[in-house]
Amino acid sequence: MDWFFTDSPGKPGDTILITGEDAVHITKSLRMSVGEVITLCGRDESEMLCRIEKISSEGVLVKVTTQEECTHEPDIELTLYFALTKGDKPETVIQKCIELGVTELVPVLTDRCVSRPDAKAAQKKLQRYRKIALQAAMQSRRGIVPEVRPLTELKTAAAELSVYDKAIVFYEGGGKPLREIISGSDKKLAVFIGPEGGFEQREIDLLESSGAVRATLGSRILRAETAPIAAAAVIMFHTGNLE
Repeated sequence: MDWFFTDSPGKPGDTILITGEDAVHITKSLRMSVGEVITLCGRDESEMLCRIEKISSEGVLVKVTTQEECTHEPDIELTLYFALTKGDKPETVIQKCIELGVTELVPVLTDRCVSRPDAKAAQKKLQRYRKIALQAAMQSRRGIVPEVRPLTELKTAAAELSVYDKAIVFYEGGGKPLREIISGSDKKLAVFIGPEGGFEQREIDLLESSGAVRATLGSRILRAETAPIAAAAVIMFHTGNLE
């Protein structure tokens, strides 16, 4: 069943007009026709089964046939703070981590980041990242479209940690295994992953002084684009969200 998001509320019997890129995708890429069925997920995490009623230049008109709560979201909110890496590596991180259930992603500028876009380039990257987030949420049938926030400084990110039940920084210099850090009462977690070359010691000190716990992903050194995906998968496993 093809999966799309909508800001329009709906209940059985209501009609919703799909416009823009989604309408083009339905008609041109998927070549769907009147009578076929899609799923619309509302911003309130409601899952609506809809039948296509009409296709026109205005868009795709669908009728809601059933509505129920979307059950695809994990029961833990995970925010990933990941150091900005070179090329299209951040796109892979965003896509795969959203598939795994990450709620929010924040690209972070650290001392060893090679990629340092100016304001115009950073805004262009953000638009691209948010489009990838939407596509990944549709593909994995998420109940929400995870937010990708603008590029931020590490000290700004560190100042936000009080809102989380627990903050974890993965460090190649060693730390505790995740099974010793995460508890059943944790419902809102933050995770920090460094760039190529890792964190500077002063950055680890900053995060730890702000409340983060140092953790390890094992004895092997993972690439900067592998570590966030591995961390998200292990956290989802330990919290029962990969069962």
